[in-house]
Amino acid sequence: MSSYESLAPWYDRLTRDVPYEAFCDFYEEAFRQDGGEFHLLLDLGCGTGTMISLMGRRGYEMIGTDASVEMLMEASSRCSDLPVPPVLLHQASQRLDLYGTVDAAYCSLDGMNYIPGKDLPEVFRRLHLFVRPGGLFLFDVRLPEWFHALDGQIFVDEVDEPGRELLCLWRADFDEERKALVYGMDLFQSVGKLWKRTGEEHVEYAHAPESLKSMLEAAGFKDVRLRPDCPQGDDGRLFITAKRDGA
Repeated sequence: MSSYESLAPWYDRLTRDVPYEAFCDFYEEAFRQDGGEFHLLLDLGCGTGTMISLMGRRGYEMIGTDASVEMLMEASSRCSDLPVPPVLLHQASQRLDLYGTVDAAYCSLDGMNYIPGKDLPEVFRRLHLFVRPGGLFLFDVRLPEWFHALDGQIFVDEVDEPGRELLCLWRADFDEERKALVYGMDLFQSVGKLWKRTGEEHVEYAHAPESLKSMLEAAGFKDVRLRPDCPQGDDGRLFITAKRDGA
């Protein structure tokens, strides 16, 4: 079972409650508070490209990276009509390799929680290399207590559209040894009069905010701030902003 292979075409329909515009507003407010010039942005773990589309329409030039080919295919379709087409790269965050620097990088919707803790120092090192001096890195994470609260819970999502029906069942189990929440997911898609069943497994790792702060500082970032005053801050989400040194 692989993440997002079957889920990608349905992802946007299952996440309609996500306040994407509020995320964009948060990033832009951070840019204004910094006072620097921000034109070229990196969307790390861009998924289906919703954030790229929104930020691109706000006037930014965009680069998006993701480890899932299927999600990048959705992003390519979604963003094809942007004034400046984005550069989309099939890259895991641990192997980030750009052609130059960006003014800021962001990672949305607990994308950093999908990265094991042992790999984060390398991710931050590469981001420090590809964010310009004085640029910003912004991301959000789900707090460890939020993951613990989901242990053992079962969820049901569905899409009911003419000719497109999906039933998504998933169970969350917290793995104490890995400090990770494992989602076992079954998708039932209507195909004519039949239903096709596929399965995926998703793993999100619980990262302590202070540990993330220490790793960012070790990678060379400064002015690292933990921001609970953020979109979905009342629902177990925390934003972290950091400034690339050398300005």
